[in-house]
Amino acid sequence: MPLTSTQVAIVGAGPAGLLLSHLLAERGIDSIVFDRRTREEIESTIRAGILEQGTVDVLSALPHSRVLTDGHRHDGIELRFSGEGHRIDFPSLVGRSVWLYPQHEVLKDLIAARLAAGQDIRFSHEVSAVDGIDGERPTVRAHAVDADGAAVPGSEIELSSHFVVGADGSRSTVRQAVADRETNRYREYPFAWFGVLCEAPPSADELIYSNSDAGFALISQRSETVQRMYFQCDPGTDPDGWSEEELWATLQERVPGTTLREGPIFQRDVLRFRSFVAGRLRRGRAAIIGDAAHTVPPTGAKGMNLAIADVLLLADALGDLIIEGDERRIDAFADTALRRIWKAQHFSWWMTSMLHRTPDAGDFDRERQLGELRSVVESEAGSTYLAEAYTGWPFTR
Repeated sequence: MPLTSTQVAIVGAGPAGLLLSHLLAERGIDSIVFDRRTREEIESTIRAGILEQGTVDVLSALPHSRVLTDGHRHDGIELRFSGEGHRIDFPSLVGRSVWLYPQHEVLKDLIAARLAAGQDIRFSHEVSAVDGIDGERPTVRAHAVDADGAAVPGSEIELSSHFVVGADGSRSTVRQAVADRETNRYREYPFAWFGVLCEAPPSADELIYSNSDAGFALISQRSETVQRMYFQCDPGTDPDGWSEEELWATLQERVPGTTLREGPIFQRDVLRFRSFVAGRLRRGRAAIIGDAAHTVPPTGAKGMNLAIADVLLLADALGDLIIEGDERRIDAFADTALRRIWKAQHFSWWMTSMLHRTPDAGDFDRERQLGELRSVVESEAGSTYLAEAYTGWPFTR
């Protein structure tokens, strides 16, 4: 088994792993990035992307970034209930905005920037084990995979490093070595989102979060010719069991007062709602970040933004550890990161519970929910809290 070495082994070529490799390189720290997917798979998997102001500030400073040229700035969102829309104006409340820029576009930018800088990215390489994280030189064992996901014979490698970072998503291999299952925290929600992508111009200039008597819907955009829309559904819903006519009728019923622009639906899926926080984010010479460390419901648009916050903290901590031998920031990493993570978990839960109806909700719950929505839109303090959390709290460095 060939043995190689680097200063930081990064598992996962998503936004967190690639941004971390860039920030480490700025400090003169070498890294190798592994991902079991091909470059094409990474760049073509369509995922949502509402970016906080701070995330945009970080990404726009990177080479090859198109976030300010191709992204769309949104200065607010609309909360729709009782047949009326109520706009939350972000700049007037908190002086910040958000940008609509899908995650796969962020990944295209980051991959182009890292490859241009000579970054070693091992696409189509699966990490099978992480060993020795309690010592000074942890190792990563990996092998190449073919188009069917099978191991390529003779491709096994063993990588020795100063530190291992798991940025490998919700099914993280690194998490198995780092996290303590007994202290992990979970929440499973009794509903899901039915999502569709359609060929049609936007139905609204900004996102609409609609709480109607028929159920929740979110009207979003992707481009001048593509819309992304969701509605609340049962987690066991079959996405192929609906006709286009039924989907459009359901979406329209849930956004009273807005006429949706319809077009051919070319993608549909059901997105389960889960919250997860690993009880331990770092063990010895390994740490987990992004979806490997936490997941949130999509309602509050916190997923990728929370991962970026993790990266900024960890990059600084690893710089101090590897260059100066100073362990203070790496020792504080988990506690510092968890403060923001739990704030984001609360905001995501709050937005979700305010906009969705649980299967056991009765008349009292419905009226209380409408009272909560009115408390937000009729109060500058309430609107300001939503705007502050949605556009993002300042990053801790």
